Amino acid sequence: MMRRIGQLSLAVLAVYLVLRGIGEFFVIDFHDPSSYKKDWGGPSLAGVLAVHSGPAILIIAASITWWRRSRTKGISS
Repeated sequence: MMRRIGQLSLAVLAVYLVLRGIGEFFVIDFHDPSSYKKDWGGPSLAGVLAVHSGPAILIIAASITWWRRSRTKGISS
C-alpha cells in the first residue's frame, strides 16, 4: 500500500514537472529579458530553461529508456 502511494506521488510530481517544463516555453517572452529575469535560473534565458525545462527533459529521457528496456525485456522472455 505504501509503495503504491509512493509511486503515485512520484508519478504526479513527474507529470507536474513535465507540464511545467513545457509550459515555460509559452509563459516567457524570448525577446524580452525582463519577462524571465527574476525567474529561478535567471537572469539568463539558458539558466531559466535549464531550471524549468531541464527536469522535464530528464524525466522524458528516463521514461523512454525505461519503456524501451521493459519492452525489450518482454520480447526476449
